[in-house]
Amino acid sequence: MTTRVSIDWEAEADLVVIGGGVAGLTAARTASLRGLRVLTLSKGGPTDTSTQYAQGGIAVVAPHGDSVESHVHDTVEAGVGLCDVDAVRSIVEGGQDAVAALTDLGAVFDLGRDGQISRTREGGHSTRRIIHAGGDATGAEVQRALNEAGLPVLFGAAVGEIVTGPNGVRGVVALSDRGFGVVHAPAVLLATGGLGQLYALSTNPPGATADGIALGLWAGAAVADLEFVQFHPTVLYTPGGIGRRPLISEAVRGEGATLVDTEGNPVTEGVHPRGDLAPRDVVSRAIAARMRALGTEHVYLDARSIDGFPQRFPTITASCLAAGIDPRTDLIPVAPAAHYQCGGVVTDTHGRTGVPGLYAAGEVARTGLHGANRLASNSLLEGLVVGERAGAAAAERLGERARVSEIPTRVAEYVDRDVVQHLMTTHASVVRDRAGLAEALKRLDDVVTNRDTLAAATHPIAGIEDAALTLAARALLLAALARTESRGCHTRSDHPDALPELRHSLPIRLNGDGVPEYAPIP
Repeated sequence: MTTRVSIDWEAEADLVVIGGGVAGLTAARTASLRGLRVLTLSKGGPTDTSTQYAQGGIAVVAPHGDSVESHVHDTVEAGVGLCDVDAVRSIVEGGQDAVAALTDLGAVFDLGRDGQISRTREGGHSTRRIIHAGGDATGAEVQRALNEAGLPVLFGAAVGEIVTGPNGVRGVVALSDRGFGVVHAPAVLLATGGLGQLYALSTNPPGATADGIALGLWAGAAVADLEFVQFHPTVLYTPGGIGRRPLISEAVRGEGATLVDTEGNPVTEGVHPRGDLAPRDVVSRAIAARMRALGTEHVYLDARSIDGFPQRFPTITASCLAAGIDPRTDLIPVAPAAHYQCGGVVTDTHGRTGVPGLYAAGEVARTGLHGANRLASNSLLEGLVVGERAGAAAAERLGERARVSEIPTRVAEYVDRDVVQHLMTTHASVVRDRAGLAEALKRLDDVVTNRDTLAAATHPIAGIEDAALTLAARALLLAALARTESRGCHTRSDHPDALPELRHSLPIRLNGDGVPEYAPIP
């Protein structure tokens, strides 16, 4: 069912970029340098992105004692059998050039005493290859450099529909402070970030409402690996805290901090050879298991042995002090929280989806890099590398007819956001089972409501977000039910083992009735 809205403004572009983080702005800059007219639409302000909050750094092959193959090996091992090895190698190989382009823009990375870029080690990495900026403010520095590149961005603009025709993308319907608008364009790039707001606790900003997942599905693209939601194991715990929570970067453990439970016992001892620096899914499960066993809501991170903690981790120090915790003398209470979606809209390593003219890059995309569990600090790497490639690939759409002749606005199903977050937090968190997943899916179906997300909603942008969250929740629950095994970020207590026959992705599309269903990629 569709309805129509009156259009208050129109624009034309060769490429519309949806999202103002690392992937979106990198793509916009690349396309602009190739002569494309680019319009970037950002739902929030200049720093309302997940990129802004990225602490750890960028994983990029070190010049000494490291290799592409070593980085590939670590990534594939963390991905537990679901990485596309060719895609991993392709993206890892592009890391050094992508970082060089970023430094050319003015990004400044921390230096060691020898004057060379300093590197640290994080969970799942076999060596120190993580470059960082501002101690623990790498994302903020990346965002600053890209923001200052002077790219035109329309802030406060949300996209409610990607319009397609026989030849693929024709443009988008958007909402800004000027009212409803349409942008005629033959190419659209989804760079909307993640789906952390599906959960009551997340490290993601408020705008991480799965918009790109929904827009991709509505446009006819496939999504895959949504069941693999990475929960960051060490997020600052405060009693009653909800919404976006500060994370305590994995680099803190890389510098020597240790995890202990409320009785002072090690948390990961005997769980994995790398102990506290095991891949994130391993550490999150170990923490969740210890919390269940002791009936506690958190464990502790002991960082008191790290010299110069405030200088090395100024952002974390500020977050801790704001909560009344001094990491130099106090144990830091931590617990897992939703952090990163490993899956997303299915693309190749140049951001192309199965819909002509529709591209995706960054967290919203499923390139095959992450598999069942993202290796720490591979996210900014992917955003830089695939963002640049997608911006270049969009040039292939030049010359395509891109007039939006009809402007339908989808009447989408939605469930109140608080209900979605409660169901997902209760039944689709670090550990799941069939009964809980099925209950969550049934409850969504029981309470779903139809609403025109643009024309009739009292708060149209919130309507777009709620519809996106509802669709993403359904697709994630469907995938999690179908994956009757435990692998990577996806842990089924009723199916604790990994199964060889499920060592593949489970792509999902919308059927003719607009309902998500398992649909193998042709």
